[in-house]
Amino acid sequence: MNGDDAASPPGGLLVQAVEGMERPLFVLDEDWRFAYINPAGARVLDRTVEQLMGNDVWAEFPEAVGGPFEQLYRSVRATGTSGHTEAFFDPLDRWFRADAFLTDAGLVVTYDDITARRRAEDERAAAVAAREAAAAEAARAAAEAELAGRHLMLLGDINLAMTSTLDTDEAVQRFADLAVPLLADWCIVTVIDPDGTRRDVGRAHRDPALVPAMHRYADLRVATNNAPAPVPRMLRDPRPVVFPELTEDIVASMVADGEAREALAPLRPAAAAGFPLIARGEVIGGFTLINGPERGPHTEVELRTAEIASRRAALALDNARLAAANQQVAERLQLSLLSPPVQPDHLELAVRYRPATQGVSIGGDWYDAFLQPDGDTVLVIGDVMGHDIEAAAAMGQVKTLVRGIAFDRLEEPAGVLRRVDHALVGLAVPTLATALVARIEQDEAAREAGLRRLRWASAGHPEPMLLLADGSVRDLAAPIGPPLGIGWLGPRVDGLVDMPPDSTLLLFTDGLFERRGVPLDEGRAQVRAILAASVGLRLDALCDRLLAELLGEGVEDDVAVLAVRAHPVHADRPPEAGPERLPEVFVQTV
Repeated sequence: MNGDDAASPPGGLLVQAVEGMERPLFVLDEDWRFAYINPAGARVLDRTVEQLMGNDVWAEFPEAVGGPFEQLYRSVRATGTSGHTEAFFDPLDRWFRADAFLTDAGLVVTYDDITARRRAEDERAAAVAAREAAAAEAARAAAEAELAGRHLMLLGDINLAMTSTLDTDEAVQRFADLAVPLLADWCIVTVIDPDGTRRDVGRAHRDPALVPAMHRYADLRVATNNAPAPVPRMLRDPRPVVFPELTEDIVASMVADGEAREALAPLRPAAAAGFPLIARGEVIGGFTLINGPERGPHTEVELRTAEIASRRAALALDNARLAAANQQVAERLQLSLLSPPVQPDHLELAVRYRPATQGVSIGGDWYDAFLQPDGDTVLVIGDVMGHDIEAAAAMGQVKTLVRGIAFDRLEEPAGVLRRVDHALVGLAVPTLATALVARIEQDEAAREAGLRRLRWASAGHPEPMLLLADGSVRDLAAPIGPPLGIGWLGPRVDGLVDMPPDSTLLLFTDGLFERRGVPLDEGRAQVRAILAASVGLRLDALCDRLLAELLGEGVEDDVAVLAVRAHPVHADRPPEAGPERLPEVFVQTV
């Protein structure tokens, strides 16, 4: 019998089977000594059967003490319940699966080298983890790209929204509406007016329920902000101000007023960032982005986008201010060119001017009314081509020529237009204009008889209308000559009609009735119908009605209107007509 046979337990065929098993197996007696181990088990453990038989397992393999294998063996021996475990055994650099059960012969342990399987599983797990990490990275990159796209769109939207209005308050409100909630939970935009007044105008909150609280605080903020608050700091030092955390002490230092702190409390500010609006080296405002505790500090991406947005908003706001200033200059220029009409005895005059709604509120339409030295009243209405500053400047020259020539020459309207036309050409005034000059004539005999006569001539201008006391409306037709500025050598002809008491003369430019897609005759018919329906109205009410019903809110072209009511000569001047010769009824809509 060889050495292996001597180490084998009795059992005949059973022993031979165990000896020949490829699966490692050993038996531990109650003293934790190897009572048996088959050759396959010894090989896996890098030992021989002789090296292990009778030896203490913990002495042979001290690294197993306290590990999962010892825990398994002792548990099975203590409970009698079989068990298994898988663990890495560092001395052998292998993974093992151990199955243990208790028999009368001792604690039987079978075990397998599962290193290849575990490494394959680890590789598969690593591959899965790598795929999951790659997917997570792709998702993160996609989220970042989506967020970057939203921020880029925000910048474009801010630029478009703020540059599409000339109202600074509306512009900053649009900014606040766009900034929330992408950049912050709520936002307040401050505007510094040209006189230095600070106003917190643009306001937005992501939670509609907190909007009233935000307005209450914003109404108090200007008067109660202390020096450490974002806006006062930016006004002193125009750089961004960031508070990643707003502690109670910081809030108290910014807002000393009790009422303002009480208004701020329900808004629960936890982080804030302020950005100045700087244009041409001047701080013209700023905006404050505030987050609640759930959102926390602003991210670097949000702060970077906000800083870019501040530059775009400042440029748009400055452009709006400049445009508003230009608008005011244009309106004042227009007012200076449209002088109040005279109010002769028993004649009542009213005027209206409405600029086109697009572009600068200035154009080439004008009216004029003045007395000649002989006492006759001259009425002028005209339209210089264009709707801009150049048209207004040219209109000023044409108006001055008409007024000067008509006052000095005392000629009939056709003669005045002829002289003005030649003067424009001779003085090289580069413009074309339509004009209608009318003269209300009344010599002593006509005055005694209570009569007036209207003489007029047109240079390419729409014909006037005469509203009679019975409500009928007459189109005053006469030969129409060419526009002014071409040096016309042909004849210009006057029209002549009586102007009965209580009649109303209406002069107007083509903007009153010309519309895209509407025939001119239909447009004039609308004017005629409104006049007929207004026979009992006061003169200023009649003018207002004309503009309201024909123009509404939109004006495609400049509009000028000059209306004259002839009150009876031998009756007292009506109180509503105002005092004689004073421009009390001068009403101008710009």
